[in-house]
Amino acid sequence: MPSTSATPDSRLPTPGVPVPGARGERTPHEAPSLSLWRAAARIFDLSLDQMLWSRRTVFMALVVGGPLLIAVLVRIIDLFATRGSVEIEGVQVGSAAIFGLMVWVFFLRFAVPVLAVFYGTSLMADEVEDKTLTYLFSRPIPRGAVLLGKYLAYLVCTVAVVLPSVVLVYLLIMSRPGGSLAGGFMDLVKDLVVIVLGLATYGAVFAWVGAQFKRPLLTGLAFVFAWEPAILLIPGYLRRFSVAYYLQGLVPQAMPSDDSTASLLTSLFREFPPVSTSLLWLAVITLATLWLAMRTVTRREYVLEQ
Repeated sequence: MPSTSATPDSRLPTPGVPVPGARGERTPHEAPSLSLWRAAARIFDLSLDQMLWSRRTVFMALVVGGPLLIAVLVRIIDLFATRGSVEIEGVQVGSAAIFGLMVWVFFLRFAVPVLAVFYGTSLMADEVEDKTLTYLFSRPIPRGAVLLGKYLAYLVCTVAVVLPSVVLVYLLIMSRPGGSLAGGFMDLVKDLVVIVLGLATYGAVFAWVGAQFKRPLLTGLAFVFAWEPAILLIPGYLRRFSVAYYLQGLVPQAMPSDDSTASLLTSLFREFPPVSTSLLWLAVITLATLWLAMRTVTRREYVLEQ
């Protein structure tokens, strides 16, 4: 009587009989892979609420609240100043000059890069820390879509918080005696566009830093507070290796031309590239670093700590 015990060969699929999981066969529960942009849209929808209601949003509100407090302080000084305006070393400072300096110093040189560091470097790190990366990577979506969707959520979240702060600062400063809300409106629009470009470029750079380095936050902070301030003060080509160099070429306000302290502060930033060059290189930096970040996420092996 022939033996009925199972042999190793009996576990192999019989020709013509579909076996779930066999090579070339699709399992009943396997869904077709989504395209990059459709998958990124789903990740974006999932991540946006998480970012808006996270502890980082409180930090972001504190960061952009600083310029608002300074704008309020300027208005208080106006109320108690004997000549009715802010003066530095006896020279009257116009509203447009004050607003331009605040946009450059407090937003473009501080708030925008700082927010990009804390959000951009954490796009993938948060998923690793929360141990949700395995779930995302097990879905039938491209790995790069995870980073792309979270990057878009970061951009929408930061823009939604930073731009209203800029508008409020504009209303406070340009409504001072001698200021003109209507006269500076086009400069405000340009400033808002430049800030969005800054958030997009810095965010892409630090998304790549977060995907590439083991200590991305320290690397990002060193770039913002050590590398960029240092090379902007050095004449020559080195300043071209910073995002701030191209952003300052897009700041529309004219710098003061007198001998006041404000003029001395802004004289360091007079050398800047043409607008077309700035736009071109900001686009190149954003797209290149975002592509590198997505490529790194696709190839990198992530280890989740128990």
